[in-house]
Amino acid sequence: MESTINRRDWFKSTISLTAGLTLGPSLVQQLIAAPASKAEASFFSGGKKMSSKIRLNSNENPYGPSEKAKQAVVSILSEANRYPFKETEDLKALIAAKEGVTPQHIHIGAGSGDILCQAAVAFGIEGGSVMSSYPTFPLLMNFAEVFKCRWDRVDANEKLEHDYDAMAAAVKSDTRLVFICNPNNPTGTIVSPAKIKSFCEEVSKKSVVYVDEAYIEFLEPAQQVSMVELVKKDMNVIVSKTFSKVYGLAGLRVGYIVAKPELIDRVYKYAGDIPLSQTAIAAAMASMGDETFMKMTRDKNAAARAVLTDYLDKHKVFYGKPLSNVVFFPAPRDGKTILAKMEEKGFLMRVWDYKEKEWCRVSIGTMEEMKMFVKAFDEVVA
Repeated sequence: MESTINRRDWFKSTISLTAGLTLGPSLVQQLIAAPASKAEASFFSGGKKMSSKIRLNSNENPYGPSEKAKQAVVSILSEANRYPFKETEDLKALIAAKEGVTPQHIHIGAGSGDILCQAAVAFGIEGGSVMSSYPTFPLLMNFAEVFKCRWDRVDANEKLEHDYDAMAAAVKSDTRLVFICNPNNPTGTIVSPAKIKSFCEEVSKKSVVYVDEAYIEFLEPAQQVSMVELVKKDMNVIVSKTFSKVYGLAGLRVGYIVAKPELIDRVYKYAGDIPLSQTAIAAAMASMGDETFMKMTRDKNAAARAVLTDYLDKHKVFYGKPLSNVVFFPAPRDGKTILAKMEEKGFLMRVWDYKEKEWCRVSIGTMEEMKMFVKAFDEVVA
């Protein structure tokens, strides 16, 4: 009963805090789609909507979902009239076994974005601050700001990587949560696991550390060093993962966090009762451990990514060393023109503001899409 009351109180507070926002899309959808630059705000002003172009703007997997996931979705449709109570627990148990923890260490949601927002409320509702590197995926921090929590930003280093020394020095007495993203979105960069581990061990003594590993499966298996090991040591660390990226289930919405039970309870307090559908659960369970599909995605992604990085190298354009499915580099001309002209040529992409400059963020599509993209981009910025 207590958790139900808390959720109702949170819902009421959300309504009152967001009464001035545009009606229509949910608050979460508005925050996810929020412009990352003045160029985007101008480009999409006046109600302009995303068109059905080649989508290099959302870091989606252009190859998924896997055949196993598709077959699982079809097979479970006959159970669509049933609430997935047991299936939810089955998925949680399967994830727990994969991560080497108990089901009490797992909380699942409708994509990792769903849980990022829950965590933002759990750690931001009492004020203080949340802290992160910048640029990074801003959803948790943006949502915490709705609840009057301060967002402290620490600029990335010259390689467009998280500056962990500067971040550790920036932790304050009122820092409720520190968010890190590895590999990072939008830069695609990583930092050595040893550096991240050391940072988490030290900072988690002062504040909760939230590690977003949404893109970790894009790394080669030997590089996929998760901070879940710190959770097993009972540290104040939350690790977030998703089925949206390598697994190609962005449209079905399945994500989860791994943390010690008291942190799971703190976040779960702001969750809905039945976040996942039968189809989403079935697809996630079928996808988990599909090494053949993940390797195919990694290999094709790396080859297609090289098309863009080779183009940037040829034109001597700086970029962070990307190891996931996104590349981040300075805009060669004004961002609004790039967005408009690339849309005319059939491509959607992003433009960010960072350090008083405009930056292009391009998701990696198929090999054919990337070859067409660099040709079109070269014409636009010529």
